[in-house]
Amino acid sequence: MRHYDRGLSSKVFDACNYVFLTALCIVMLYPLANTLAVSLSSPDKIIRGEVGWFPRGFNLEGYRYVFADSSIWTAFGNTVGYALVGTLIMLLVTSLTAYPLAIPGFVLRKFITIFILITMFFGGGLIPTYLLIRKMGMLDTFWVMVIPGAISAYNVILFRTFFKSIPKDLWESAYVDGANDFRILFQIYLPLSKALLATFGLFGIVGAWNGWFDALIYLNDETKYPIQMLLRKMIMETDSSSMNAQTFEMMATMKVHSKNIKMSTVMVTIIPILFIFPFLQKYFVTGFMLGSVKG
Repeated sequence: MRHYDRGLSSKVFDACNYVFLTALCIVMLYPLANTLAVSLSSPDKIIRGEVGWFPRGFNLEGYRYVFADSSIWTAFGNTVGYALVGTLIMLLVTSLTAYPLAIPGFVLRKFITIFILITMFFGGGLIPTYLLIRKMGMLDTFWVMVIPGAISAYNVILFRTFFKSIPKDLWESAYVDGANDFRILFQIYLPLSKALLATFGLFGIVGAWNGWFDALIYLNDETKYPIQMLLRKMIMETDSSSMNAQTFEMMATMKVHSKNIKMSTVMVTIIPILFIFPFLQKYFVTGFMLGSVKG
């Protein structure tokens, strides 16, 4: 009887979980589905508020308006460059910083760890950072988008924690065989850290893809803008309060609503990054948990 009660309780718990998670999925998926539907709907249906889960009156003019600007391909290329190069630099620098903090016998690892932890609570601020970057001559360059955010204390701590979970015997045996620290890191530690690298690589790519604030502060040349800055510009141009006559005439000619354009820009931004998740999903949970098991 007691075994039956436990089985019934488990089934009730599972049923409640399924209901809750299904409701949560619906709540989280609706904004995405509605954004896609509005981007594909006709202006009159949008004005009347008839668009919900599915498009009403199929219309691709919003996407045509977005891609009518040839600079969008330059912005896509810039964003891909910032995301790939920035992520590779981030993984490399973070690994090189975390490795000596994880190996035995490094006398300064406690001091450096404390110093890194302090930076999680105190920052230099926007103005000193801007002045430093200007003094280094990085304003309006490719590198201003990849170097300043190349390392973070949070990433270093998680990488160090994961490296410490690797058996010391591997390090000792390699060291006895004559391998130096660079060889140990790149031939032993990093190959064992594929899940962690994939997880934080995904974080880095998504962060670079969605980033626009650094470009707003440090870039003046529009040919170096990432996709988010260009789409932000498009959204501002189609806002009813700041729309110029040329934009209004173009929208009238194409028979497109401002919400068509805004939702199309959102979809253009998020669709490419969605294709990355299926390839890295299997590493996501594993890598995140492995880096946070031990302190």
